[in-house]
Amino acid sequence: MFEIKNLKNLNADAQESAGDASNDESKAAAAKTNAPVEETATDEASKEPTTEELPTENAMKQVAVAPPVAEQTAHDDFDWDIDKRNVTTYSEEEAQKYHEVYENTFKQLNDGELLNGTVVGLTKTDVVLNIGFKSDGLISLNEFRDLPDLSIGDEVEVMIIEKEDRNGHLNLSRRQARITRAWEKIVEVHKTGEVITGTVTSKTKGGLIVDVFGMETFLPGSQIDVKPVTDYDQFVGKTMEYKVVKINETIKNAVVSHKALIESDIEEQRAKIMSKMEKGQVLEGTVKNITDFGAFMDLGGLDGLLYITDISWGRIQHPSEVLTLDQKINVVVLDFDDEKKRISLGLKQLSPHPWDVLDENIQEGSLVKGKVVNIEDYGAFLEIQPGVEGLVHVSEITWANTPINAKEFFKLGDEYEAKVVTLDKEARKMSLSIKQLSEDPWNDIESKFAENTKHSGLVKNITNYGVFVELTPGIGGMIHISDLSWLKRFNHPSEYTKVGATIDVMILGIDKENRKLQLGHKQLEEDPWNTLADTFAVGSIHEGTVSRRDDKGASIQLPYGLEGFAPNRHLSKEDGKSISSDETAEFMVIEFDRNEKRIIVSHTRIWEQEHIDEKEAVKKEARAQAEKTRKAVKSVQSKVEKATLGDLGVLADLKKKMSANSDSDGDSGENEKSDDKAADDAESK
Repeated sequence: MFEIKNLKNLNADAQESAGDASNDESKAAAAKTNAPVEETATDEASKEPTTEELPTENAMKQVAVAPPVAEQTAHDDFDWDIDKRNVTTYSEEEAQKYHEVYENTFKQLNDGELLNGTVVGLTKTDVVLNIGFKSDGLISLNEFRDLPDLSIGDEVEVMIIEKEDRNGHLNLSRRQARITRAWEKIVEVHKTGEVITGTVTSKTKGGLIVDVFGMETFLPGSQIDVKPVTDYDQFVGKTMEYKVVKINETIKNAVVSHKALIESDIEEQRAKIMSKMEKGQVLEGTVKNITDFGAFMDLGGLDGLLYITDISWGRIQHPSEVLTLDQKINVVVLDFDDEKKRISLGLKQLSPHPWDVLDENIQEGSLVKGKVVNIEDYGAFLEIQPGVEGLVHVSEITWANTPINAKEFFKLGDEYEAKVVTLDKEARKMSLSIKQLSEDPWNDIESKFAENTKHSGLVKNITNYGVFVELTPGIGGMIHISDLSWLKRFNHPSEYTKVGATIDVMILGIDKENRKLQLGHKQLEEDPWNTLADTFAVGSIHEGTVSRRDDKGASIQLPYGLEGFAPNRHLSKEDGKSISSDETAEFMVIEFDRNEKRIIVSHTRIWEQEHIDEKEAVKKEARAQAEKTRKAVKSVQSKVEKATLGDLGVLADLKKKMSANSDSDGDSGENEKSDDKAADDAESK
């Protein structure tokens, strides 16, 4: 225990109640009644005064009025420097000494500090630890699952999370202490490259979780083994050795690798193998992985690539057609790079090239069978035997001179019989022909397909300018778009026929040298334009339907399958509107060209002509009436020899009638004037 610094004056209040008594009397009374409670360092605690020891009110009054005592008493040595709070003061040296004594009774602790604690108690849920602080700390039993035999008196390392939380408790953690120590070790082994041991606790996305020194680390799937691993569950619960390959100080995360240990062992084996490797050397390997471009071989600690073109002399679409995983085969070293640690391997090189052992029966002119292994725009390659291929050019597919698409004619895997046209064993090239298996039909083309003869053929292809028709295999020709129909005009031949359809044709011409036939379809019928000239004469009116319109005008579907054209200005109606698509109306032929097969029609011209005809009819009637009147006047003049009053009246009526006619017909004005003059002469007579 430390010495008590504050000394209490138990009767200080009594001294104040003495009032204004004389100092000597007050001091004497206080000296008698006050008993300073000073205890030595051996006393356990200061004793509080009892009620019997405190002066009563009467005693205080007696003290206040007591006469001064001159003789020396036992309390004359009382320290009057003690203030009313009964607190005494110390010098700086004494105060510093007492503070040091007080502070040395406690440990100096900081948050985040690691220290050892002693187990002083165990409950069902917690462990009580004494770390030498003013209070003990509690830690959950869950943090001691790795110590099933924990007992009182054991020492464990913990971390101070908080010296005093809001409830005044000491907050400790063994888990945080283990993580901190584990991280320090992980950082150290990452620097030194030391091999560590850890246990796989669980599987996670992309890899495994490994417990190293009590801290969780990440093991990527690519770092488990040198071979690809797909089943991660098989490693859960296993204890293996690792290397720390990456750390993150910020988030305290570490990445470990088991593959790095395997690779270090493989590197030693690789160095031994590479030191003895030579081109052309035959090695035994195991198929480690198969890809689209080849297979990776394990040569006993060293990997090599067997490219797809070096697997077989023949064409293969994928290495899996020949190889399987974990298959052991002999391969030859084609090339290697010691610095880049790359090895190129070959399998087909262990057998002779098929061209070098080609069957002697395969010669120019002989017949062979092959399977289509590749198709290009210019032809197809037939595999006669593995590693031996021949090209069937598009010009050797058929005797016809029409264009042929090899990708539409051939299919991969199909087998064909062909004739060997050329053979070059040194260059390892062979050209084949399918069409030469049959006789050239163009040799007697004139007898089979004479000019102006009718035939039926199959539409093989359609272009913008015509239709290609095959009459027989190897024989065909083209129908120009203008030879499809006498009456209709087509923007594209596909409007009339389709590929695969059968069409009747007439042979218009034969070009034996260029292997071409000129075909026609409309020539199968007589040209109707010769007989339609009278039917569609200029000025004739026909009913038609607008089939399509464009910026220039409209196409009009006329009777007998004819098609006419009406310019935009000839599509106006009498009400000012224009004829629309699919509308039916009457049209007048304003142009008929038999040579150009062209008909120009107009709807506007019809109602315009009607107006003109009406005006002409009115004028014609007026002229007829004027002529009739003129003749009547002459007849009267010839008969009248002497004028009478009655005659004069008749003449006046005739004059009025002629005047009315002159208003309706200006052309008869001169006649009316002459008639008026004649009437005036008759009247004067």
